[in-house]
Amino acid sequence: MTADSRLPAAADAASSTWGSTRPAGHDAGVPQRSASAVEFEACHPAFALRALLAIQGVLTVGAGLLAQTWAQALALLGPLLAAGLVGTLLWLVVLCALRRPLQRAAPGVRLAAGLTLAGALAVLACLPLVALDLFAWSVPRALALPLAGAALAAPLMAWLEARARARRPADASARLAELQARIRPHFLFNALNTAIALVRVEPARAEAVLEDLAELFRVALAEPRPATTLADEIELAQRYLAIEQLRFGDRLRVEWELDPAAGAALMPPLVLQPLVENAVRHGIEGARGGGVLRVRTRARRGQAEVAIDNTVAGGPPNPGHGIALANVRERLRLLHDVGAQFDARRDGDRYRVRIVVPL
Repeated sequence: MTADSRLPAAADAASSTWGSTRPAGHDAGVPQRSASAVEFEACHPAFALRALLAIQGVLTVGAGLLAQTWAQALALLGPLLAAGLVGTLLWLVVLCALRRPLQRAAPGVRLAAGLTLAGALAVLACLPLVALDLFAWSVPRALALPLAGAALAAPLMAWLEARARARRPADASARLAELQARIRPHFLFNALNTAIALVRVEPARAEAVLEDLAELFRVALAEPRPATTLADEIELAQRYLAIEQLRFGDRLRVEWELDPAAGAALMPPLVLQPLVENAVRHGIEGARGGGVLRVRTRARRGQAEVAIDNTVAGGPPNPGHGIALANVRERLRLLHDVGAQFDARRDGDRYRVRIVVPL
């Protein structure tokens, strides 16, 4: 059935739902965050935790190697762990505070700055121990401390640089895969057919369809960005589903349960649209009576949760190739590392996708 033959039913059904799919002032009350803040991962909680655990582990092993008895090991371990904790925390705080100039600097400059800072803070962290007579000061130690601090920081800085290098090609390939999966020729054909048919009977709604379609293409073909907000992703998904509701009519029923407090969470660009497209294509399109698509967001305990679920027609599932799901999972991992959760599964007669990211 073509878009033209379905149009009268689609237009009548969409008249009651069009307003619900339009963006409803998502910016109100939602603080906007700069996407550039995530480009330098020294500020990432997962990196800080790994740095603390790694350095404390190395110092624990070092205390065991230097000591000849358990008593000596315990006597060394306390001061070493205290100095390591203070020095690591100071290094992380200063590195995060300098993220903007560092992310504009060359990789070699970033590495030199990180190692120099670590060496200086290693000496600074030991000064309280010297004052408390818990650490004997000597010329060899004065020379060895900054070298030890730089040596401990070197693998951490190398890991940051490796993450930065890995993200660029991954983002580029993910973007190309998304463009292929997202802007399918049949969707463009159907959307344009809907707009053409509406021009004669309801020009205002035809204009709205073209505006939504133009916005989808504007975002899809824009310059790559490291991140956007969940509120912007919701708006784009609303525009996409507004067009699909005109196309499918009352066969597609969309329910929104949005928490404005979750709108500030950072997301990879164009993550939600492929997920709702999958829901329409694999869950609604093939069902004789259509189905229900539900999108929910909520903020709790410093995290933003997005849940997308749709009804699935009876019979064997139509899973597709899984490109969009793998794409979303990888991009969330690159942006938020272990701070992001993603799972997708069929649960009876519904298919559920859940995303959790830091807020």
